[in-house]
Amino acid sequence: MEREERTSQRTRRRFARRQWARRWLSLRYVLAAVAVVALLASSVWLVFFSATLQVQKVEVVGNDLLSDARVREMADLPLGEQLALVDLDRADARVGSLAEVRSVDVTRAWPDGVRIEVVERTAVAVVDVSGRLRGLDADGVVFREYGTAPKGMPRVRPGAAAGADALKEAATVVSALPQDLASRVDHVEVATVDQITLVMRDQRRVVWGSAEESALKAQVVDRLLAAQEASVYDVSVPGNPTIR
Repeated sequence: MEREERTSQRTRRRFARRQWARRWLSLRYVLAAVAVVALLASSVWLVFFSATLQVQKVEVVGNDLLSDARVREMADLPLGEQLALVDLDRADARVGSLAEVRSVDVTRAWPDGVRIEVVERTAVAVVDVSGRLRGLDADGVVFREYGTAPKGMPRVRPGAAAGADALKEAATVVSALPQDLASRVDHVEVATVDQITLVMRDQRRVVWGSAEESALKAQVVDRLLAAQEASVYDVSVPGNPTIR
């Protein structure tokens, strides 16, 4: 009888341990769920409500033509706004609308900053627009203003019928010129998209035509100027250049 009682007690203890193990396992799941909820709540509060992750500074890099203040003004990023809620696309679009800006990248700089990385346009020529000397970049975009034309930079003179497309063609032509050849160009006359003429500093003229095959035309012109004395060099068809 005593043996049976001991066996019964062991059985009850084993059952009790199994019951406790099951309850502890269930309790662990509950505690884990509570911890996850608490962590999520803390994270939401930290990201969306805490002053720790509010915008305190706006860093501007890559700019030279534009001042930091001008870029920040256009970005319109209010200090004190939650960093996670900052509309980066809007700031990107506003800064990108500046004529001097070729591209821009606006990113969050955790924990409390925004970084605006600007790539500005580079002038390949200057163009006279309503009596003002403006820079013309390789994409044909007119930007910045000059008091005097930079030394060695060609000047583009658009005709009355020359629109934005013609200026872009002229920019493509100038961009294709080797530095040595570009420095010898006094100005580029642009009548239409396919009527572009280089006027050299010694007054020799190069009939270029359109911007098509500009790299090849530049090679042909460079050789012709060195080999032949003439007033006009026509490379509008680079495979069959003429002089007169």
